[in-house]
Amino acid sequence: MKVAAVVIMLLAIAIAAVPQFTDCQSDGRQITTADGRQIPMKCHWTARAELGLGLPILAVGALMVGSRRKESYRTLGLMGVALAAVVIALPTNLIGVCMSPDMVCVSTMKPTLLLMGALLAGVSLAVVAFSFRGEPDLAVTNG
Repeated sequence: MKVAAVVIMLLAIAIAAVPQFTDCQSDGRQITTADGRQIPMKCHWTARAELGLGLPILAVGALMVGSRRKESYRTLGLMGVALAAVVIALPTNLIGVCMSPDMVCVSTMKPTLLLMGALLAGVSLAVVAFSFRGEPDLAVTNG
């Protein structure tokens, strides 16, 4: 379980850091409004939101390192799955990325976040599954 916790913490750092360098604003691209103002594209806000998700995911991993109870692993694993769903939903449904397929956010940031979110969900589900290992069945066998 400790290995899974370290993997979750490494994924948390990557989920928070990678979008900061792969959004359009890091390439110097912004939207120019009719009055001449420069505003960030929506991929910038996705990157900011992923930065905010990194801390609770890191906390889940850190709490797993310090945990010894199977119930704690289950709860933290389920939290990891829920946070992974948000990591995946931000660039796809919630905020999104730019529309143009030649933008760096579409070619790099979105697929990377989808992969890291899927890995986070997989590791978290494995933690939940292993937390049930060695427990007796819930079925009553005494007539």
